[in-house]
Amino acid sequence: MDLRCAWMLCVLCLILTVQAFTQERFKEVVLKQLGLSEVPKLHTRDLVDLVIPDHVKNKYVSMLKRQRVKRRALPSLAGILRGTPGHTGEVLYSDTTTRQKLMFDMEGRIPKNSEVTMAELKLFKKPLDRANLPPKQSHRPVSSARVSVYWVQQQHDGTNRTSLIDSRLIPIRESGWKSFDVTQAVHYWLRNKRREPMFLEVWIEGERLGSYASEIAKAVHFTSQDPKDKALGKPELVLYTLSLDDYGSPGDCREEAVMGKSTCCRQKHYISFRELPWAQHWILEPAGFQAYRCSGSCLQPPRALRLPGSGQRSCAVAGSSALPIIYLVKRGNHTEIEAAEFPNMIVERCSCITDG
Repeated sequence: MDLRCAWMLCVLCLILTVQAFTQERFKEVVLKQLGLSEVPKLHTRDLVDLVIPDHVKNKYVSMLKRQRVKRRALPSLAGILRGTPGHTGEVLYSDTTTRQKLMFDMEGRIPKNSEVTMAELKLFKKPLDRANLPPKQSHRPVSSARVSVYWVQQQHDGTNRTSLIDSRLIPIRESGWKSFDVTQAVHYWLRNKRREPMFLEVWIEGERLGSYASEIAKAVHFTSQDPKDKALGKPELVLYTLSLDDYGSPGDCREEAVMGKSTCCRQKHYISFRELPWAQHWILEPAGFQAYRCSGSCLQPPRALRLPGSGQRSCAVAGSSALPIIYLVKRGNHTEIEAAEFPNMIVERCSCITDG
């Protein structure tokens, strides 16, 4: 670990272990990691009609999946949630994309004292209707369409904001079930205190830029939640949970930790980019993340066994992982969208460490 990374880790440990977490100190860490002296000054024109380029989207999703694989516990099947009865899946068309809105009634479906370790959206792709294909072009063929899943956050002012959850290429000539990892969307829903249904959007776009690829993508259709859609395979949401009574993660805090009565453990600490004024328009993805922090007390060894010059044992970060983000960056008079990983942003383990 070089000096810069060591410095970053020390600052982050300090931020996440103190009780009085401040926005300003967190902002300093983010700016330092990106090599910026201040938050980019964005204008209204910078935020209008923002489109995340495919190569940025692919990079971000790839980093997300790599982090999920590292942290995922062995899941046990909890159950299947089907589309809400009577809800019509609205399908919107435009020149460049096809969008399908989905709604899942989640209330009471997740067992108490359990953790959702994985959530999977299953969509049934209908057989290809060749009559919907545009005439063949002379340039290189298009064999797939890009399918992306977004979590839809319904805000108090009536507007919606979306967060990219998963994205992959789907062969246009294949039919049958296609699965998408929507664990992050369920975690977002759990953070929503209003506890309304969970809304997702499925975007079907061209494999690459160009009108021909866009027309090919319009031939891709999934069975909707619309009761009038008689095709087999309604959208399904499969949840995998672990009972914390039986499989609680070692080292994670229980309720008594909030009262300061536990030994050193990892306590939940959620950071919402959408609620941070300096980050809500600059950091596009994710909407927020579970950072965790270290809390609790440490047993002190007898004075006779302490090393000379050593201090008290205290609860501190012993392991951390990166956070993938998509953000805006100003270069001269134009704005660009980039993806990057912030190291040491998510606390994975806490341990008692002797000061000095």
